[in-house]
Amino acid sequence: MRVTADYERSVFINCPFDEAYAPIFEANVFTVIVCGFRPLCARSRLDSSEFRLDKVLDLIAASRYSIHDVSRVELDEGSALPRFNMPLELGLDLGCKRFSPSRKNKSLLIFDAQPYRFQKYISDIGGQDVASHRNDPALAVASIRNWLRAESGRSDLPGPAALNVRYENFKRDLPRICVRLDVQPAEMTFVDFCHGVADWLEGEKKP
Repeated sequence: MRVTADYERSVFINCPFDEAYAPIFEANVFTVIVCGFRPLCARSRLDSSEFRLDKVLDLIAASRYSIHDVSRVELDEGSALPRFNMPLELGLDLGCKRFSPSRKNKSLLIFDAQPYRFQKYISDIGGQDVASHRNDPALAVASIRNWLRAESGRSDLPGPAALNVRYENFKRDLPRICVRLDVQPAEMTFVDFCHGVADWLEGEKKP
């Protein structure tokens, strides 16, 4: 697959999509957009004709940057089994970087909730730097900003404290943004949320 025009600014986000994780997921997406990058995830496209794994592979191949959160290790209440989608997609991305000559410059940020916990259940990545967000959106924002700053070489990214202040302002303004977009906060899709962040940024530029 050819590298797309948006490859250099695309960030694939591989994480849980449950309600408990939503505050961190939304903070991740906000940070990526405000830093000038393009977030992608499995919810970016809702074409029922696509096989999910093919969609994920396409998104991985289209993104120079990826955020992989492997913190969801608890047993599912319904099946009493752990969920392996996140580690699987991490493995696919590592393979893409290793075996695709045109994607050797891919950069990954791996998250867990607690430091060094991942060594107990996915020890093959024990030699890699894994960030801990401790289930705190503010820590996730700081880690993502610092990673994008280091890996992209861009010097125009706002600092972690400034980003977190802006994120709190965005959350405060979100009900008004939803009115403008004619959508309820609880029914916002991933695409709606991205549009909401973009709308807020446009308003922020106005005097």
